[in-house]
Amino acid sequence: MTDRLPGFSTLAVHAGAQPDPTTGARVTPIYQTTSFVFNDADHAASLFGLQAFGNIYTRIGNPTTAVLEERIAALEGGTAALAVASGHAAQVVVLQQLLMPGDEFIAARKLYGGSINQFTHAFKSFGWNVAWADPDDIGSFERAVTPRTKAIFIESIANPAGSITDIEPIAEVARKAGVPLIVDNTLATPYLIRPIDHGADIVVHSLTKFLGGHGNSLGGIIVDGGTFDWSKDNKYPMLSEPRPEYHGIRIQETFGNFAFAIACRVLGLRDLGPALSPFNAFMILTGIETLPLRMQKHCENAKAVAEFLAGHSAVASVNYAGLASDKYNKLARKYAPKGAGAVFTFSLRGGYDAGVNLVSNLKLFSHLANVGDTRSLVIHPASTTHSQLDDAAKVRSGAAPDVVRLSIGIEDKEDLIADLEQALSA
Repeated sequence: MTDRLPGFSTLAVHAGAQPDPTTGARVTPIYQTTSFVFNDADHAASLFGLQAFGNIYTRIGNPTTAVLEERIAALEGGTAALAVASGHAAQVVVLQQLLMPGDEFIAARKLYGGSINQFTHAFKSFGWNVAWADPDDIGSFERAVTPRTKAIFIESIANPAGSITDIEPIAEVARKAGVPLIVDNTLATPYLIRPIDHGADIVVHSLTKFLGGHGNSLGGIIVDGGTFDWSKDNKYPMLSEPRPEYHGIRIQETFGNFAFAIACRVLGLRDLGPALSPFNAFMILTGIETLPLRMQKHCENAKAVAEFLAGHSAVASVNYAGLASDKYNKLARKYAPKGAGAVFTFSLRGGYDAGVNLVSNLKLFSHLANVGDTRSLVIHPASTTHSQLDDAAKVRSGAAPDVVRLSIGIEDKEDLIADLEQALSA
């Protein structure tokens, strides 16, 4: 035995997993079942009353999914995690624990277009209101705080521009306001950035992207940092007040530093129902085993492609924090010294039409609405992922009409550059 803490690559392979006790299977099995047999009536009652941990129904929890949750919690440095059906589902479940009708949260303007749409429109039906702040102006977060503010939401590496967010001062704003900082860490993964180390209280991911890594399975996850006092000021009644559906227990009091993850499971996932399938959990677990190797190759390729584009006459600008000339390079060296990620944008001198034509002429890059695949991907955000925004909002979010987004895969970088060269020439 040793007291040595396992390294990241070891955790990516082993955290949460043991050989199957019944069969000896080394790989975590797919427990493809809807429900689980109780030992007896007392055992069933204790599970339903949150007096014991165990399996009840796959909508609430599943052994395959549990390994995935424990593994990502370990990689992120959190106390517990909850896997759900998608990244969007993770955001809904998180905010359902924090906000009541009429409450507000602050979000960085530089976000995935789907999140901007979800926050601006879908959440209105819940009575949740969003206030927008500029991640390049920390003061804008402070100015947005009101007595109804219940959370701050940012992305560690922003989609689509690939800009690095200065997490620590925003975390300080959240602490002063007495609210949790939620960080979407999808583009960075814990291999590049661990937001909890920089002051985040909650981390969310779209597992569909780099963590799964192969473009074959949807999923999302919520990681509890175990750092926030949910009982302070009674601002979060879902966690601090007695829960009538569980015989009056107080979630914060009963579960301590993993109370938020428990609340998301037994108050959110249980009733909203966005469960992750065991098969998808299995696929994503398999992807995570190679996460360190893939992220190294993703970042190496992305830097090479960005350098090529920066020197091309048809390209007006390149937004990649891994370039020494980029405005976010200093933040990249602080928060992501192993690499600035693999998603970035560049602008073409021909504007909107040039962006559309480039996408149409690429052959090796796949034109689709996803990032984080082993394959290199391309999209023109202004006509697709951010098309619901007006032109001013597109520019603010990093998706101006002349912008093309790349998600660089793990192919040979020379082939990627050659494909871009021929498309730019065409």
